[in-house]
Amino acid sequence: MERLLERSFVVPGLNMPVGLDALAGLVPVMGDIVMAALGAYIVWEARNLGMSKWQLARMGMNVLFDTAIGAIPVVGDAADFVFRSNSRNLRIIRKHLDKHHPQTRVIEG
Repeated sequence: MERLLERSFVVPGLNMPVGLDALAGLVPVMGDIVMAALGAYIVWEARNLGMSKWQLARMGMNVLFDTAIGAIPVVGDAADFVFRSNSRNLRIIRKHLDKHHPQTRVIEG
């Protein structure tokens, strides 16, 4: 899900990964609502993994901040390229899994 929302394809010439989050942000209001819902889904799944309330709060604040900034016309669209809440949240989930469930560790290559 994180890859789809944050790194679906690379912008030619800029060599910068872009996902549905940045593209949907170009659609006023509805795009931000849909992306906030998908970000909240990742937090929900983290809750199902048994993550602490502190971690869930951090993840929720990432989604809330991304949504709030994304709601600002033009500035929010640019911020979607820089502040990637779903990538941050995935990092929090992986850190939790590495610590509490080391058998789930994935080697990325």
